[in-house]
Amino acid sequence: MMIDLRSDTFTKPTPEMLEAILKAETGDDVYKEDPTVNELERRFAELFGMDQALYFPTGSMSNQAAIKLHTNPGEQLICDVWAHVYNYEGGGASFNSGVSCKLINGTRGMITAQQVEASINPPDFYHSPLTSLVCLENTTNKGGGACYDFNEIKKIKKVCDDHKLGLHLDGARLMNALVAKNEDPKDYGANFDTISICLSKGLGAPMGTILVGKSSLMYNAIRIRKILGGAMRQVGFMAAAGLYALDHHVDRLAIDHQRASEIASILEKQRYISKVEATETNIVIFYLQEGISEEKFINDLSKHNVMISSMGQGKLRIVTHYDYTAAMHDKFLEIVTTYN
Repeated sequence: MMIDLRSDTFTKPTPEMLEAILKAETGDDVYKEDPTVNELERRFAELFGMDQALYFPTGSMSNQAAIKLHTNPGEQLICDVWAHVYNYEGGGASFNSGVSCKLINGTRGMITAQQVEASINPPDFYHSPLTSLVCLENTTNKGGGACYDFNEIKKIKKVCDDHKLGLHLDGARLMNALVAKNEDPKDYGANFDTISICLSKGLGAPMGTILVGKSSLMYNAIRIRKILGGAMRQVGFMAAAGLYALDHHVDRLAIDHQRASEIASILEKQRYISKVEATETNIVIFYLQEGISEEKFINDLSKHNVMISSMGQGKLRIVTHYDYTAAMHDKFLEIVTTYN
């Protein structure tokens, strides 16, 4: 029994999802004639109270398209130093949009309205890049699945409005945050200009991310998707997986959160662990005691058919997901409890 806790991207389609894929009605999405894709986009736009939605093959492409929709070359976006758009998208902000990133040292990947306001370049000072966009991430990846306080989001929105800045949400794991905090997706739609929501993480679809946004911005989204190489044909087969996930896999995210919480609680009691970060959703970040080899620890787990991730600088990550079963959970807890 392989226990893969490296990421929630390792999920495989369930038999029911595979059946939905096989039965999908498809067309040519480049011509916007794929009925299943169109329905998926409609459902997500309606869910978040947004004007439009567009299906992208990946989350990085969706985020990069959003950045390009909001900015012009030579401008600057504001984000946390741990932000996915800065760390894990291959330098796409500079390559695709010609913009730089002003990095904020937030808390667990989350920044405050006060920090955002202090980071805005004076618009009449032409020696510095023009600030045009703020990018938030919820939940935060490197922050261990942390969830924003929505009141802080509203404060950041006011700062953006006051300074005429766009506000984009990298919501790769936004559905986890919505379930964990019992929040209304329409509140997010009311406060963000664009939001990307990943289907291939906790929701368990094989691929795909939805970008939702205001029509004034989304008008050019399909053009940017084309430029980035994201034009697809009979992609309704994959969109059907997204629809199935939306209908059947959202509420069960609470199970992933509970198992992650139980893992964190057990790890905190082990002598070989120096610190476990607060665990709100399905990501557990922890550190080994000084002198304990990270490489050896990971190798020892692999001998028990357990795989976890290293994020560098001593930061180890565990991610629970749909394919991590109750039997796997019991076995993993036994392994970490008896490790020495």
